[in-house]
Amino acid sequence: MTPYRELAPPAGLLPVVACLWEHDVPPGHEQRIIPDGCVDLVRLDGELVIVGADTGPVVSRPSGAPQPSPTSGIRLRPGAAGAVLGLPASEVRDQRVPLAEIWPDVGPALADALDAAGPAHRLDLLALAVLRRKAERDGLVAAAARRLGVPGARISGVAQELGVSERHLHRRTVDAVGYGPKMLGRVARLRRLIALSSGAAGPSSGIPVPLAERATAAGYASQAHMSDEVRRLTGLTPVRFLEDATLTAA
Repeated sequence: MTPYRELAPPAGLLPVVACLWEHDVPPGHEQRIIPDGCVDLVRLDGELVIVGADTGPVVSRPSGAPQPSPTSGIRLRPGAAGAVLGLPASEVRDQRVPLAEIWPDVGPALADALDAAGPAHRLDLLALAVLRRKAERDGLVAAAARRLGVPGARISGVAQELGVSERHLHRRTVDAVGYGPKMLGRVARLRRLIALSSGAAGPSSGIPVPLAERATAAGYASQAHMSDEVRRLTGLTPVRFLEDATLTAA
């Protein structure tokens, strides 16, 4: 079985869901989860939990017990979590919260349905549960996330482009994502660095692009700036992290 796979969400969920996913964790395998600006609804070890937006790395180590079935989840787009959950996304930031605490009228019944369903139908049930929320992504935050993904973007400039104050943008982003625009910008830089490093060799020479050049292209002010942010978000040095990311992608 493929250890990790992503599936496109149903058409009705495209505005709020980035993907459906399954992860079959190999025995004894350590997982390092890094911030991505998203909130996930996850069936983990038979329990339904909300995985809030992380501000740092989370390392999951094997318990020694056999994994009964793949972990299944739905990843919400940045800016959609607050509306889908029905509460400010900041309330679940850096937390794993049982779904029954957030959706008391739905969570227990959904957990029972997932237990009774086979692995092939669990993602369908999760998708249906999110669809029934009839949530809409915060358009302002979605636009801000796109703009913050551009190298060199500044929060003040993004707020001005969107016609709101920095304070207003911060409040809306915290409610919809779980943290503010500054953290969202850091996550965007890390994602760009990963993307640049996955194709780090030059198009014709085959000579790897120096890390300092990748740092500049990703939007970091300097290599020291990159090193500091990567350590904060991943718990590893840039070189070590990017080696691991490349092996995972391969």
